[in-house]
Amino acid sequence: MNISKLLSDMLVYVSEAAARVFSPFDDRYPAIGVQPFEGEPYKGHVWAD
Repeated sequence: MNISKLLSDMLVYVSEAAARVFSPFDDRYPAIGVQPFEGEPYKGHVWAD
């Protein structure tokens, strides 16, 4: 493998990683907001066995 092919492959590898890091995110999570807590908070100071 010659040096120019190695440098070319390395440049493609780094540029693809940089493009993925700095591109808009592609997460498709629903915008549901904060979910309410529907339980009782623990009020004791010792764990019950």
